[in-house]
Amino acid sequence: MTNPRITFACGPYDRMDALRTGEVKPEGIDLDFLCIKSPREIFDRMGQKREFDASEMSSSEFVTLFCKGGSPFVALPVFPSKVYRHPFMFGAVKSGVRKPKDFEGKRIGVPLYTMTAAVWLRGLLEEDFGVDLSTIEWVQGGLDHGGTHGVEREPPEIPGVNLKTNNSPRSLNDMLIAGELDGFMGTGEPACFKTGHVTRLLPDYAEQQKDYFRRTGIHPIMHLVAIRRDVYERNPGVARSLYEACVKSKNLAWAQINHGGASISMLPFIHAHLEETKDVMGADPWPYGVEGNRKTLEALVRFMYNQKLIPFAPKIEDLFVPA
Repeated sequence: MTNPRITFACGPYDRMDALRTGEVKPEGIDLDFLCIKSPREIFDRMGQKREFDASEMSSSEFVTLFCKGGSPFVALPVFPSKVYRHPFMFGAVKSGVRKPKDFEGKRIGVPLYTMTAAVWLRGLLEEDFGVDLSTIEWVQGGLDHGGTHGVEREPPEIPGVNLKTNNSPRSLNDMLIAGELDGFMGTGEPACFKTGHVTRLLPDYAEQQKDYFRRTGIHPIMHLVAIRRDVYERNPGVARSLYEACVKSKNLAWAQINHGGASISMLPFIHAHLEETKDVMGADPWPYGVEGNRKTLEALVRFMYNQKLIPFAPKIEDLFVPA
């Protein structure tokens, strides 16, 4: 019997490298790993055109589709991307925004209001820094280019949220320099950070991140792995096979990072960083599966519900197929 051929689009992450190279092969599947560097490109191609059998997917996009019902995707508790977003809140010098609380009553740029990073950042602003999100005017758009971030979309109608899309030819970075935005939050530094037009709101972000994990047990999940529902329904075994292969690939990457010989990384102090990471987060700082990520997944769902992005808070187990 011929194995099903499964296309899997994902970024070039170290935890996925053994799948990309073929060192790890999923049982009963002929996997075609499509390495695409831009997550937004993967999300748009999968979400709009269903171009892949499986792919990494924005966690917030998946949860939103799940709560609407009839989602064309099912999910595995595999998390290619986890990122603390503490470093990526910035205040415009002209506006005097110096700390997270100063976002109140201001006009703040964000690449996409519904993106997972923005969900986590708003949750952090509200729960850790006491920011009243209802006072903020949000402007979504491309950070380094005019227009929208990814596939053009209208801003969602969310009760109590003042949200606009930047349809001008100028980028959010340009608007920060011009003083038309009071701040920015997202997935990276605006170019005007280097020119001194904005300042980082949490310059001690490294300590803030470690403290956040110690207090909450949360390591923010950005992306999960989604399979097209029609692919899964034709061959449910694809889910377990892909899940187990992703676990093997991740474990190989972790073993390589911990290897004490020739370093695979250009980071000169990586071994000291490894020891610190294990001291804070334990022997496996990047678990897959539901239980090892329950606190994080519950926080993501809570933030999305509180921010009125979903009509109810689903049970965590219901989000994933048995794998």
